Formats: sequence, C-alpha cells, structure tokens
Amino acid sequence: MSAELLARVQFGLTAGFHFLFPPLTIGLGWINVWILARYLRTRDDLYRRMARFWIRVFALTFAVGVATGITLEFQFGTNWSEYSRFVGDIFGAPLAAEGILSFFLESTFLAVLLFGWGRVSPRAYFVSSMLVAFGATLSAFWIIVANSWQQTPAGYTIDPVSQRAVLTNFWAAVFNPSTVPRYLHTVDASLITGSLFVLGLSAWFILKGRHLDFAKESMRIALIVALISSLAQLGLGHMHAVQVAETQPLKLAAGQALFETQRRAPILLFGIPDEENERIIGEISVPAILSILVAFDPNAEVKGLKDFQPKSDWPPVAVTYFSWHLMVICGTFFIGLTVLGVYLARIGRLYTTRWYLWLAVLAIPLPFIANELGWICAEVGRQPWAVYGMLRTADAVSVVVPAGEVLASIILISTIYGVLFAAWVLVLRRIMREGPEPSGEEADP
Repeated sequence: MSAELLARVQFGLTAGFHFLFPPLTIGLGWINVWILARYLRTRDDLYRRMARFWIRVFALTFAVGVATGITLEFQFGTNWSEYSRFVGDIFGAPLAAEGILSFFLESTFLAVLLFGWGRVSPRAYFVSSMLVAFGATLSAFWIIVANSWQQTPAGYTIDPVSQRAVLTNFWAAVFNPSTVPRYLHTVDASLITGSLFVLGLSAWFILKGRHLDFAKESMRIALIVALISSLAQLGLGHMHAVQVAETQPLKLAAGQALFETQRRAPILLFGIPDEENERIIGEISVPAILSILVAFDPNAEVKGLKDFQPKSDWPPVAVTYFSWHLMVICGTFFIGLTVLGVYLARIGRLYTTRWYLWLAVLAIPLPFIANELGWICAEVGRQPWAVYGMLRTADAVSVVVPAGEVLASIILISTIYGVLFAAWVLVLRRIMREGPEPSGEEADP
C-alpha cells in the first residue's frame, strides 16, 4: 500500500472517529440549556437532577472529543505537509479563531457547570450552560469554515512565486458558497444526535423501571427537540443539495449516480451503480424529481457524469452514491420515529409502549452513523481533490514519510482510539448505573 493511500486511511480513521463526539456535545449542550431554563423558571428539583445528570454525560463526551481531535491537527504537518504548505495561510485564521473564541469559552464555562453548583447563583449557572452550548456550536462553525473552503474556495489568490494560496479577503473565505448551508445542516444533525441519544437512554431507564420521573421528562424534552430538528433537516438538507448542484455539480452527479445529462432528471430510489459500464443496475427512479429539487423546475437540465471529463476527475461513484442515499434513509427514519413518538404521547401511551421504547434504544447509534455517512459523502465526493479544483489529494500528501511509518502510526492510533472508546462506554455505563442524584441533594445556595 502506498504512503498516499495509508495517509488517506489514517485521516479518514481519525476524522471519522473524532466526528462521533462533537455532534453529541452540541446536541446535549442545548438540551441542557432547555432543562436549566425550566429549572430557573419553576425551581422544580426534577430539572436540577436532570441537568446534573446530562452535564456529566456532556463532560465525558467533551473530554473524549478533545482527546481524539488533537491527532487531526498533527496529521496536517506529518502526512499532509504539501497540503499544509498550500493552505496554511488560509487555514490559520479559522483554526486560531476556533481555539481562542470557541474552545476556551466552552471549556472554561464547562468547569462552572461541573464545579459551580452551590458556588454560583442559579442564573449564573444557567448563563454558563448557554455559553458552553454556544461555544460548542461556534467551534463547529470555524471547523466547517475550514472544511468548506476546501469544497468551494473563495477570498484567495495564488502566489506566483511560492504557488501557495494566500488569503486576500477574510470574510469571503469564511462565508464561501458552502459554509452556511453546510454549517446549518451539521448543527441540525447535531441536535438530532443529542436528542435521540437522550431519548434512547431515557427509554432504557423506563424499560428498567428506574428513575421514572427523571426519564419521562427527559424523554419528553428529547422527543420535542428530535421532532423539530428532524423535520428541519428536510429544508436544510435541500438547501445544501442546491448549493452542491450549483458549486459542485460533479459531486451531485456522483451522489445520484447520474451518468447521462438529462432534462427531467430522475431521483434514484434504488439501484446499484456500475461505474465501469456507466449504468445503473436494477434502477427504480421517479422522473423529474431531481430537477425539481435542485432547480425548482421539472424540465431543468442536470449534468451527468459523462459531461465531466477526464474520467479520472470523477469521485468514487459507488461510495458517494451509497453514503448519500443511506444518510437520507436514516433521516427519513428519524422523522418517522419522532412523529410516531409524538402520536403515542398524544394518546397517552408513549411510556407504556414497550416496542417503541426498545426502538428508541436501538436507534441510538443511527444518528452517529448518519453523521459519518454525510461526512463520507462530502469528503469522498470531493475527490480526487484535497482543495476542489486546485490541489489534488495525490499532490497534497507528504513525500518524505515512508509507508511503513504511516502504517505503524495507524496501528498505534487505532489502539489508543479503541481504549478511549472503551473508556467512554464504561464510564457512560457507570453514569447510567448510578442514575441521577436523589431528590433534594445540593440545594441552591
């Protein structure tokens, strides 16, 4: 295996594993804000207990997320030195902003949430929860800015001597064409992740007959957030698809396995792309829907893969296609799950329908899988470019790092990540086993 392929494997492994945790912290952060707002308004001890419990889960996830994210930055200078040289002037600003304006804000006020109960006023405690959630969400913005610039570069020029991308317009680079739709899409996915996580763990408590008042109210709040965010993803996902159609039409064609340019372009419901023979096996499609979705016109023309030459510029079609379609299937399931939950709540059977409670528990991994699928679609669909249309991935890799060293680091990182994930699961199990604090502990100062 070449050093380039191994470097791509290592980055995919580390980025994919890290991406399990930030969406959960964003979702949990805003759910904690809601819970503490309820406590501030009602002074009901139930909401204090709920907040204290979910803050412990948040802190655990935040710690593992920080640990897994460090490796990503080191890789830029080791396996991707040519990439770092090319984009260093662009990436420095958003990554510095992420550290100074977001990470420090989140981590500082998380300390207040962990150690400040009884030492600060309830209002100050609530404000701290808002700043933690805001910091987590702002952190995601700067990371999305950096990644979106790779998808749709803007606000730069190429230095004729060094052949590096040089920042010429900070705000144009920050708000490049894909930043806003990708950011909104990601934050909403994070709310889905956090709310379905709370929904599933609360359902587990109910199934076991433990901490029922805590579990029922947590489940109610999570169900509301999950329903709203799942429905919102219909519009936000569509917004992102329109942006991709306008700025990365080749990625759109790969995601839909659309080989021929067509008017009244169909949406593919089922089929297996055969990239070698440039056809779809077992195609089931609905005419004109893709044209309507990306151009609001059933007769609009959508470019197919064959219009983009050479073929070596195509992304891996099957990976892009399946990741996009499976992500959409997950999103559709989330809508069905939450709508069904609201219906059961309306008829007074949400907490007694055991098959639904088990379904909520079993659905816990699905938002994480959907996030990974979305990331795969976005990043694989950009290939063979590290920076779309400017720097090929093959030219971005370090030329002096031998394949053996990259392989050794993959093995080491995989081992460490395995230990971290096991620790996260074990500590989460302990938090679940202990449950929320008993009623009446640690009253307000």
